[in-house]
Amino acid sequence: MADDTGLDFSDQIEALENKYQQALKDLYIRLTPIQRLTIARHPNRPTVLDHILNITEKWVELHGDRAGYDDPAIVTGIGSMNGKSYMFIGQQKGRNTKENIFRNFAMPTPHGYRKALRMMKYADHHGFPIITFVDTPGAFADLKSEELGQGEAIAQNLRTMFGLKVPIVTVVTGEGGSGGALAIACANKLFMLENSAFYVASPEACAAILWKSSQQAPKAAEKLKITAQEHYRLKIADGIIPEPLGGAHSDPVWTSQQIKLAITQAMEELTKMDTEELLRHRMLKFRSLGGFQEGVPVDPQKNAT
Repeated sequence: MADDTGLDFSDQIEALENKYQQALKDLYIRLTPIQRLTIARHPNRPTVLDHILNITEKWVELHGDRAGYDDPAIVTGIGSMNGKSYMFIGQQKGRNTKENIFRNFAMPTPHGYRKALRMMKYADHHGFPIITFVDTPGAFADLKSEELGQGEAIAQNLRTMFGLKVPIVTVVTGEGGSGGALAIACANKLFMLENSAFYVASPEACAAILWKSSQQAPKAAEKLKITAQEHYRLKIADGIIPEPLGGAHSDPVWTSQQIKLAITQAMEELTKMDTEELLRHRMLKFRSLGGFQEGVPVDPQKNAT
């Protein structure tokens, strides 16, 4: 219109842009849990590899579980940040339909968890701190995966992670579904992006079980307390990593730098601990989630109920 009439509309345009920005801020301050989950699942949201490539100076991806398989749903490799080497492990979603099919929508099979386990043991042997990224709807639950020992593979990871003698930091970048997420998240420090989610069952699955209808997913999301804010309040998450207005996909590089800052600060704290202190720190973090306090006797009758 300005070109056609020769009039100056810059003031009106600026006022409209300011109004838009304010409306966006008001919207994102009042997001419901199901809306945050929608942002966590946004197709343009940065993937684990996007974050790794943004925060590392050097990156070498490692493949295979040494049993004949290489699950593309889990990526592993060694990368350097600020001149220090780390082992990176994460669940990788695709950027389009073709990639998502190749990556199995970031739902790992037992081969993926065994690959992750191999890399954790490798890192432990060579003294590399471990950084894991969680972004999965859950472990792949098809018949073949169950036959190949999906539950056993996850259980092995859980048990092994508590005995690793190197610092472990986990960042939930998207959604973290049940044991499939926890299999690489038994860490000393757990961080969640502002619009990420962590749950024992997806709101849709929970709603289908409890109310026989996935239409009740928003209600289930409220009850499940899936958001980063709820996890931080319950002391499950150790910190919330901020996202730009509109979600991580609106400025992926800035988001990655916030992740790098959180990881660097956590690693500085953890690397000062000796092995015994590090193992105890990890154990106490998870003991406290179950309501246990070291040195305080538990009433067997109360515990049974």
